[in-house]
Amino acid sequence: MQDNLYNLAFERSILSSIIFEPSQFDELSVALKEDDFYLPAHKDIFKAMLTLLQKDQPIDEEFIKKELIKVKKFDEQVLLEILSANPISNTNAYVKEIRDKSLKRHLLTLTTEIKRVTVEEELPSEEVVDIVEKKLYEITQDNQTSDFKDAPKMTFDTMEYIKEMKARGDTVLVGVDTGFSELNKMTTGFGKGDLVIIAARPAMGKTSFVLNTVNSLILNGKGVAFFSLEMPAEQLMLRLLSIQTSIPLQELRLGNMNDNQWSSLYGAIDKMNSVKLFVDDQGSININQLRSKLRKLKNQHPEIEIAVIDYLQIMQGVGTQDRHLQVSEISRGLKMLARELEMPIVALSQLNRGLESRNDKRPMLSDIRESGSIEQDADIILFVYRDDVYLYKEEKEREKAAKAEGKEFVSEYVEKEEEDAEIIIGKQRNGPTGHVKLVFQKKLTRFVDAPAYAAGVETVYENIDTSSADIDVGEPSISMPTL
Repeated sequence: MQDNLYNLAFERSILSSIIFEPSQFDELSVALKEDDFYLPAHKDIFKAMLTLLQKDQPIDEEFIKKELIKVKKFDEQVLLEILSANPISNTNAYVKEIRDKSLKRHLLTLTTEIKRVTVEEELPSEEVVDIVEKKLYEITQDNQTSDFKDAPKMTFDTMEYIKEMKARGDTVLVGVDTGFSELNKMTTGFGKGDLVIIAARPAMGKTSFVLNTVNSLILNGKGVAFFSLEMPAEQLMLRLLSIQTSIPLQELRLGNMNDNQWSSLYGAIDKMNSVKLFVDDQGSININQLRSKLRKLKNQHPEIEIAVIDYLQIMQGVGTQDRHLQVSEISRGLKMLARELEMPIVALSQLNRGLESRNDKRPMLSDIRESGSIEQDADIILFVYRDDVYLYKEEKEREKAAKAEGKEFVSEYVEKEEEDAEIIIGKQRNGPTGHVKLVFQKKLTRFVDAPAYAAGVETVYENIDTSSADIDVGEPSISMPTL
């Protein structure tokens, strides 16, 4: 049985091939991990090779020996056995065999872990399933890392990241594109592992806002997972088609379109047939179920770059009946899942109605419903605000009061096809807070960059509130051009 778990001859041949032909190590260092080797001495030698690669030093017998002596792990007999092994020209089959046996060892270890958490620790079945799914995802994604990263590893990875950013030549965007140029400038995009909260009162357009981001991503070939707890998938698709075709949403719903609009619709449908958009509209889901579904989907479709949840407060809790504790568990779970899958997770959130009693109804962090844990776990918190929503509401209340008193009412409210909108950055862990101005096109439920930004007007930063940022951004702030 042990023969099925390792092959020392294959391990020696791979290591020998690297020593005799170091040029192939760039590729093999990606295909294999230190933990894929069974023999501890083979692990040490492979780790020494990785260290030499990071230092840009020769990967040969003398330097490997020197590196192993430095960490007191040199075994002359093992190194001689490797040097005497026949190097191979086609390493692919050997790599596949070594990784296959490594996977079997990890699966065997997992069976022991399942027994421990199930029998010895007597954890609830839901927690056991979550642990098993997480471990399986880590194994299949080659995502197993040591408990600590040492300084050379971190500096090497950081330099590689800086070089990658330089090669991209993009001075603004680092993370996932938000779909809006000025928001990209202030956030550099949604980063890998970020939990992004988009919050607003009802009717402000938080779903419409995030669908604009989704639309921009999928039309640029990016993958998106969307958990729609409130709206059927077909309604989401209608909104996306309205955004793409500029056909008013109500006309799309009724099929009331002219020939040009039908032609535009068919063109948009053809595009949407090839995009990487995956929608779960089950409507009732808890954090464990969401984790399970997203891990599975990400495993099947690695091209998925972002997940969206509409919206957080509809998610069910697990275990405790205390809603605040449930929301805390959900927000923390989403943050940990974002880090695990190395992708941003965007969760929409409701705001408390108490803000409507203030003169200035622009949201603040304290307005987020069950805000304590959400505010703590989120990396970025964005508020969607449109003043016209409140102006319209106030006009209707005045009309109702006038009718109740038997008075004639003359409306002074002028409904606009395009309304000013603000995206308020209430928190940004690695950047400044501030405001970004957009335009909301009501009939299309579409947000677009404000004309000043679309025309490329440079933003002036002055007096930005940086109280929620975890980095030193000096004393900048933002002065927005008027529309």
